[in-house]
Amino acid sequence: MPELSRSQVVVYGAVAIALLLVGARAIRAEGDGGTPSAAAATAPGAGDFSLKPSGGPDVVVDVAGAVRRPGVYRLPAGARVVDAISRAGGAGAGAALEGINRAARLADGQQVVVPAQAPAGAAVPAGAAEDAPISLGSASAEQLETIDGIGPVTASKIVEYRDAHGGLASVDQLDRVPGIGPATMESLRGRLQP
Repeated sequence: MPELSRSQVVVYGAVAIALLLVGARAIRAEGDGGTPSAAAATAPGAGDFSLKPSGGPDVVVDVAGAVRRPGVYRLPAGARVVDAISRAGGAGAGAALEGINRAARLADGQQVVVPAQAPAGAAVPAGAAEDAPISLGSASAEQLETIDGIGPVTASKIVEYRDAHGGLASVDQLDRVPGIGPATMESLRGRLQP
């Protein structure tokens, strides 16, 4: 084996030290839970979209409606709708939380809309109630039957599936319910929300 020159030893030593520092930094970041640095948190556009070194399976959701800070948020996989509402500053004054399933698991790319309560004595415009999306998390079988393409048997299967699996995180999960095919799924997307 040829003998290394002094400059080669210095270069190899510097490379080894650099690799050790990078490895130590990665290990320390995993121990911190992958929290982003203060610079990343304050950088314009970085906000909630900083990447974790471990590349965990996070979900990104859009929280809108009657919340204090509507926006797009990154949450850990397995998070629930209630976690997204909390991340958005909590429910705003006048939020109708009974209109949303706060226990539903979040899916990547999902929009969580927290409905606002109608003012006391306000009349509902004609056609508004029938055009409003129905919540999969809280709808009864009778409410589901009002949607074209869902009959009593399919509605009861949806409710049974929802109850057996702890809720539905997205409309896409309906394809696991017997009797709902791709054509029915497409017609339901506009009428349902998680």
